[in-house]
Formats: sequence, C-alpha cells, structure tokens
Amino acid sequence: MSEVKFYNTLTRKKEVFVPEDEKNVRMYVCGPTVYDFAHIGNARPVIVFDVLYRLLRHKYGEKHVTYVRNITDVDDKINARALRDYPDLPLNEAIRNVTEKTATQFHADVKALGCLEPTHEPRATEHIDGMVDIIQTLLDKDHAYVADGGQGKEVLFRVSSMEQYGALSNRLGKLNEQQEGARVAVESHKENAGDFVLWKQSKDDEPGWSGAFNGEKIHGRPGWHIECSAMSEAFLGKTFDIHGGGLDLIFPHHENEIAQSCCAHGTDKMASVWMHNGYVQVEGKKMSKSDGNFVTIHDLLHTEKFGGRKWPGEVLRLAMLMTHYREPIDFSVKRLEEAEKLLQRIYIVFGTYKHAENLEGKDRMVKEILDDCSSSKAISELVRLSKNALGVSGVEDELAGYNSPPVGMAAAAIMISAAKFLGLLQDDPQVWIDKYATATGQVSNHQKAQIENKITKRLQYLTDKNFAEADRIRDELLEQGIQLKDGKDPETGERVTTWEVKR
Repeated sequence: MSEVKFYNTLTRKKEVFVPEDEKNVRMYVCGPTVYDFAHIGNARPVIVFDVLYRLLRHKYGEKHVTYVRNITDVDDKINARALRDYPDLPLNEAIRNVTEKTATQFHADVKALGCLEPTHEPRATEHIDGMVDIIQTLLDKDHAYVADGGQGKEVLFRVSSMEQYGALSNRLGKLNEQQEGARVAVESHKENAGDFVLWKQSKDDEPGWSGAFNGEKIHGRPGWHIECSAMSEAFLGKTFDIHGGGLDLIFPHHENEIAQSCCAHGTDKMASVWMHNGYVQVEGKKMSKSDGNFVTIHDLLHTEKFGGRKWPGEVLRLAMLMTHYREPIDFSVKRLEEAEKLLQRIYIVFGTYKHAENLEGKDRMVKEILDDCSSSKAISELVRLSKNALGVSGVEDELAGYNSPPVGMAAAAIMISAAKFLGLLQDDPQVWIDKYATATGQVSNHQKAQIENKITKRLQYLTDKNFAEADRIRDELLEQGIQLKDGKDPETGERVTTWEVKR
C-alpha cells in the first residue's frame, strides 16, 4: 500500500505519516461539550476523523489503532444551562440531567451519521485527579502560579515560561496579544495577558472538586484546556501520533494543550501531527441562532426545519465528505440534494451487484484517501463511475429499481468498496430506494407493486363487506402518503380504486 500523507498544521506542510509505533497508532480528537445538542458544525469533525480512523485501521490493522474522543462535561456553559433548564433542582443534579441528556443525543446522532465508536470516550469528570497532578507538576516546574482572581483563587499557566508558545497558531513572540476566543478575561492578577486558567475556585453554589496546590486546598474546577491534556495522557501516553479537531480550536485550546503537556512532561511535542477541519457555514452565512440558521444534527434527522423535510444520516455524511476536510463547506439544501442523488445511484449499483465488493476495488479508492485524507477525490471518482453506470437518466427512472444499464462487475466493485469504506451503504438497497422515494414524494416500482397488492386486497374486503379491514388498509396507505379514490368503471360499472401520492 502507498505511503500516507497528512497536512500538519504545526509545520504548515504535507508530510509522510510515520507513527511512533506501527503496532500502536494513537489519535486524539476533541469531542463535544455536552450542554446542548450538537449542531451541523460539530458533525464535521466527527465524520472527518471517523474516515481517518477507518483509513488508519485499514493501513495498520484494527487492533493497532487507538482512537480517543473525549466528552467535556465540566464547563461554565453546562452550569448555566443547568440553572436555566432545572432551576428547582440542586445544581449537581441539574448538571447531571443536562449532560446525560445531551450526551445520549450526541451518541444517537453520530450513530445515525454512520460513525464508528472510538476506542475510548473519556469524560472530563472521570479524570479530575489526573488534571490536579499535571497542574501540581507545572507549579513544581515554575510553569504555573497561584493568584487571587478577585472571585477566588486561580492557578494560571505562565506562558512566558515556554519558549515555543504560539508555534501551532503562528503566534510566536506575540504573547501580549489578547486571546481571541479564550474563556478567561485579561485581568490585573495575571503576570501576562496570555496566561490561562488551569484551575479556578468555585463559589458556594457552583460544582467543584478538592484540589491541593502547593499544599493549599482550593475547592474548584479545572480550566478548559487541562481536561484534554489529562485525558489524552491517560489513554495515549505523554506523546502520540495525531491530534485532531476544528480550525476554531487551534487557538487557544490546542495551543494551550501543547503548552501544558510539553511543560509538564518535559517533551518537545504533544502530538506529531495536528489536523484541523475547515469551517461550516449554512446557506452562505455563518451559522448563528440570531440569523435563524442554527441547525442541529437532530433537527436534520428528525424534523422538517431544513428544506422542509427530514434527511437521512448517510446523506448528511456524504454531503460533508464531498469537500476536502480542510476546505470550508457551505451547507445547503442544494448540497444535500446532490448528495442524496449520488447516494441513490450508488445504492442502485449496490442492489444490482450486491456481492461485487472486493479488496482490489477498495485499495484503488483508498489511494486517493491516503493523500491527506482526501475523501472528496474518492467521491469524485464515485460520481464518474455512477454516471457511467446509470447514464444521465432522471430520478424517476432510477426509482424503477435495478433495471438500469449495467455498470460491469469491476466498476461495481470499486463503487461498492469505496462507498462502504467511507461509511456509506448502511441500509438494504431496496429499503433505501423506498425511503428515498417516500422522502422525495415519489414511489418506487417496488412500492407500486405493494400498493397495488393492498388495493386488490381492499377491493376483495369491500366485496365481502368486511369494511373494517378495508378501512384499515385505506388508513395504512394514507399514513404512508398514499390517498385512495374509489369510483366505477364507466363501461362495466364495477368498483375501481385509483391512488395518488399526497404530501
């Protein structure tokens, strides 16, 4: 198999990937902060790094890859949401309700997107002791200090103590610049404006844990960045191969992770490769609740808020993978429709050549993905093959089922293998085609046959005066969007029933 190349944010160039240990390839990706349902921007890194996980497993073997994606369940936003949604409950109980509800929904959402479960999914609250240990080590090495923040004591990281601070975000030598997006304000108790919180004292009505720093007990909670340093070390060691996340995490989050981990462990790196996916905008605009274009994964899967209909998880997945992971995405109804049309074509080939998958076909397509996880190149090949397979026929022709022009076993093998490698083709092909037809207000040949069969049964029930069963079939079809109309044949006078799709 060809060599793997990734663009490394740290070095700003594409490099051949050489893991520290081919028998233990290790990757960490920042997961959700569980205070609200995951939005479509959160879906992108989950999908992108799921494809990377699949690629690494294919290259090095499933048993030789460890993928860690954390859950942040300690955060001021969680506290605020708990107070808002459960004002009558004790805060700790309210927080648990928020985090359990949103974590459960996150798992359901990413499963619908076709993502594999990570090897480990640690929660921040499970690793408080590890965070306290790292913070004390930083204090011992003079990389941190305790200060009075006005609302309680804080342990702060001393950014001036690390010569390479700012290398990841291209901010070397710019320590006095205010940290855009940081979760702490620039205040007088800091030695440097860029110093960031490792631990902060909790108020009486706030959740907290017992931490002892330089022998002084501070009941409080960890800062945002120290959580990932502790969890990655717990499962991957002091250094590992790949750290991933969205572009918005480069600074300050990932920059501060590097500072904490390298200074605590005495290493010159935290991860060898840093990979970041591009931003997602919706219908040409930055996503925001004030603009009314804030879309959650749950909304897309289960409601009709976007494009007036629900969208299958596989369509959302394919729509994300159609663009290279480092490029920005304009998430739109048109994009989803394009992805759905392509997926329909692939499913028809899958249904026609169900056993055409082979390793050779997979390897041919994987070569594209080996070059900086370029799923978009692989999908371009799928588009070309699908057009050859089905010509330029319209959706109505495709819905007829598996009677389209033959693509050939070799090409079908490539299409099916590539699609499955990308996490697609999760459904039975006929089930997919029927669902696609229903979602788009159409009827497949398979569905037509089922409808006609039910109409024949209903006519017999009417002849037998079994009106209850006749009404049951009518109501059952109506629930599926099929409206029946009874009448008489003008020539014979016999009862006839016609039907139409009603939306």
